[in-house]
Amino acid sequence: MKQVTILIQAGIILLLLAQCRTAPQSLKQEKDSAGIIRPAVVTEKVKYDSDDPAIWINPDDPSQSLVLGTDKNEDGALYVFDLKGKIVADKVVRNLKRPNNVDIEYGLSLGGKPTDIAVATERYTHKLRIFSLPDMQPVDNGGIDVFVGETGRDYRDLMGIALYKDPQGKVYAVVGRKSGPQDGTYLWQYLLEDNGSGSVKATLVRKFGNYSGKKEIEAIAVDDKLGYIYYSDEQFGIHKYYADPGKGNEELAVFGKTDFAGDQEGISIYTATDSTGYILVSDQQRNYFNVYPREGAKGNPNQHILIRALHLSTEESDGSDVVNVPLGKDFPKGLFIAMSTDGTFQYYNWEDLVQ
Repeated sequence: MKQVTILIQAGIILLLLAQCRTAPQSLKQEKDSAGIIRPAVVTEKVKYDSDDPAIWINPDDPSQSLVLGTDKNEDGALYVFDLKGKIVADKVVRNLKRPNNVDIEYGLSLGGKPTDIAVATERYTHKLRIFSLPDMQPVDNGGIDVFVGETGRDYRDLMGIALYKDPQGKVYAVVGRKSGPQDGTYLWQYLLEDNGSGSVKATLVRKFGNYSGKKEIEAIAVDDKLGYIYYSDEQFGIHKYYADPGKGNEELAVFGKTDFAGDQEGISIYTATDSTGYILVSDQQRNYFNVYPREGAKGNPNQHILIRALHLSTEESDGSDVVNVPLGKDFPKGLFIAMSTDGTFQYYNWEDLVQ
């Protein structure tokens, strides 16, 4: 899952900069009597198994933004919620074959006009499913096959997805699967473009990414502004690579190897300024989120040392998203969302996580 940068009022920008000046010490825990940070909103339950959220910011009225969330089942769906946590029934996409993860990107050129898109991985069909926002209409001609030519179901069953928009405006999908080789080709990256008739086509541009072989890789996030990809190698660590395929496949870092009691899982990136912020990673079975500096350490941008762990009320969360944009009076300083295995997604005010 990724940060979204939108022009916001000068007063909010100054507020975020003020927060950043005290980072990383500004992170705190607003606890209840049980020592757990509680959400502002809990969504209505999905039918089966909530898995991964993504936030779409309405450019005309941020208070009318939407939250997407996957319902992971053979009779699955891509749910749409409002900021009150209510299901927007006429936008829900049903009859998906075990959708796992979802991500959002803004301004892909389709039919000669910029189009916001949501991309979900449909695990049992080995396809990317792509929908325009906010109407949630398909723009993929029934789905785009990926990992073509791979043998064995685990090597084709889709799991993670993260979208990357480069400085030239090209949009890429970085896709993971249930299992894969340990030779540095676990993730495949595709260029998304108009196929000439207003639908999306995908062109494979690279294979990259080391894998420990310990469990699986699901959570992927991209920092568009700084140009990095992060992914969780469960029970091993978080890998970091360049997002631009032209910069090669050098592994820049592996961090968080000793900071987790459970699986390294869902990743989200909070942008405070152009170069600073936080990387939040779920410690799944422990029900914490570990927090790392987005900018790395002084003199070494690829050294990400644990700041602290936040104890949230989510249960075994393996998917999250965060935005730094004010979303109306209910979320005036940004929004963090994480899934919970009780079939819900939990919304947290950013100010409940930071001073």
